Formats: sequence, structure tokens, C-alpha cells
Amino acid sequence: MRGGTSKGVFYKLDDLPVAAQVPGSYRDEVLLRVIGSPDPYAKHTDGMGGATSSTSKSVILSKSTQAGHDVDYLFGQVAIDKPFVDWSGNCGNLTAAVGSFAINNGLVDAARIPENGVCEVRIWQQNIGKTILASVPITNGQVQETGDFMLDGVTFPAAEVPIAFVAPVESDEAVFPTGQLVDTLVVPDEAPLEVTMINSGIPTLFFRAEDLGYTGTELQEAINGDVNALTRLEKIRLHGAVHMGLSPDIETAQTSQHIPKIAFVSEAKSYTTSSGAAVSAEQIDLHVRALSMGKLHHAMMGTAAVAIGTAAAIPGTIVNLAAGGGELTDVTFGHPSGTLKVGAKATQNDSKWEVEQVTMSRSARVLMEGWVRIPEPQVK
Repeated sequence: MRGGTSKGVFYKLDDLPVAAQVPGSYRDEVLLRVIGSPDPYAKHTDGMGGATSSTSKSVILSKSTQAGHDVDYLFGQVAIDKPFVDWSGNCGNLTAAVGSFAINNGLVDAARIPENGVCEVRIWQQNIGKTILASVPITNGQVQETGDFMLDGVTFPAAEVPIAFVAPVESDEAVFPTGQLVDTLVVPDEAPLEVTMINSGIPTLFFRAEDLGYTGTELQEAINGDVNALTRLEKIRLHGAVHMGLSPDIETAQTSQHIPKIAFVSEAKSYTTSSGAAVSAEQIDLHVRALSMGKLHHAMMGTAAVAIGTAAAIPGTIVNLAAGGGELTDVTFGHPSGTLKVGAKATQNDSKWEVEQVTMSRSARVLMEGWVRIPEPQVK
């Protein structure tokens, strides 16, 4: 399925081999082999993956074990060049496809699906223990996939699927792990860097583009074609992971390419997207560029968009200041493929910030369904 600007292989839990229905090395080997990883050629020729962070994903769905929810959603980010499946975070883009899959595969009670209208699918995101609401359009009792909603980074129009990330940061969790809106990060061979470290959607490090030597309007080739730049940004990300408290040391931080994300922002500027479309500064509030699995993303990760929306809503963060500062309930930001609008409601109680929900719109559709064949995994 495609969900947002990502695509992945979706499984109903009880359709998996019995040994893969529980976490462990056998499950990981099955998912790796289906995707075609690890692949030293970085092509995924012998699998279903697309050899990018946006297309090397796996999703396992089942009827929810949580009260008040329809479906349990487990996400695995499959490494391209390593025999590793990262279960540490969520994929916000594929969330848009979870509701559709759940309805189509009997995971949502029929009584909750209207003949025509919208079905609100209550998703329990197992990786991070959060609730997400997907508003899936229904026509004649079936999921409606076609429509005129255009999502930058996706070629064709489709039906709009609004997504609400409910309480992306629990009341007993810290939106800012260090307690600061802006920290100073010290990285060897770098001048001290100001950074906003936030835990909402997915842990993310936000830097000013100019502090990293960028304009903020870069497209993929400007970053991904520069090995030195990628190495430098990864080093900064690893030190940020330690400073943020996600890892005790650099060596441990290297075991997860998925968390935290690293991004850089700048004020609104006119630019040309990767598809050649012109976007004026007046159409956006700021620019954001984010890396996923060591490469600049072609659009924006859904979970990172949650972090962007949250940071923009809190006055004084690097993201908020890039968008003009002050109290902001929503922002439209530029990314390599175009623009995206995200809204957030954040309040401060006794000096502690709390996030009620973050909203955005995506789209989704089934690309194919059937059997996928792999050799029997050797791990038992």
C-alpha cells in the first residue's frame, strides 16, 4: 500500500507464518527477505522494497487489544544495507493506509462503517503506545481511494484522509527532553550548534539551515549527492541522540538510523520543487528539510511533520522562530517536493508544555494484493 509519501508491505498478523506472528529473529528475517534486504547494491531487485527509506517499510496489523481502539498497528523500518528491522518508532505517512487496510480486512466492526460518509478508525500505534485517528472516506460501503486531493510528493490525486495524532506526548513525558526550548550541541570539529530537541511524533533535532551552511531550499541531490555532507550530518545526529538522552553513547546511537531524525529550517523563501513547480515565499511559513535513514527525504516524514507542527506551536523554538514566531496554531512548510500544512494544539501548564493533538491530511491506496514468495528463513 501507499500511505502518504511512503509505501510498504502490509500484513494481517494471522496471515504471517506462525513463527513470524510473534516478535523475534524469525519475524525479522521474513520481513527482511520480503523487502530484499540487506542489499549491498541498494536496489532491492530481489524483493518488494524500493531501496529508499520511504519504500523499505513493513506494517503488521491486527484487531486491537486496547479498549476503545479498532486496530493495533506495528511498524518496522527495514534497513536497506543491513540485516536489521528497526521497531523503535512509527511511520506517520503509512498511518494513512492503516485505516483503509483495517476496514478492507475485517479489523473494524461492520457497525462502525457507514454506507456513505467517513469512518473514524481508532488506531493503537504499538511501537510508541499512542492513539491515532484516521478519517477514512466511505462510498457505497467501500473505502474510497479516488478523489482530487493532491499531496505534494505523490504523483496522482486521491481521496483525502485526515489524520489526528492524539496526545503525541503523554502528560508524564517531556516534550523537550532536556527541559530547554533551545540547546547548544557540541560536536567535534563543529562550531557549537543551537538546536531544538523535541519528542513529539518522533524524536527530532531541528537546526537552523544557515548554521549548517545551507539555505534551507535544498533538494535531494544537493545533500544526497554529497558523501561528506551525509557523513557530517550523521555525526551531528548521533551526538544529538546522546545529548537528547536517547542513547548513552555514540556507539549505541549508531544502532538506530530511525531515531532521532535530524532536520534544518529556514524562513520562507521562493523556490522550485523537485518536480519543477514554483512555490512563492507567500505560500509558506517556513522551509524544513529532514533526513531519514541517512538521506534527505524527498518530501517529509509524517512523524517528523508532527514534530514540526508541535515545535511551531511553541513560541521560542527554532522552528517557531523560523515561521515568524509567536502563537501559531498551524503552519505550511516547504519541502523538496512541495508544501504541507500541519496543525497543532499545545498548552503550557506550570511551565510544562503539553500537546493535545496534531493534525494533517494524507491519502492512501492499495497498490497490489496477493502472495509474496521467499525462501524459508534459516533462523528458528
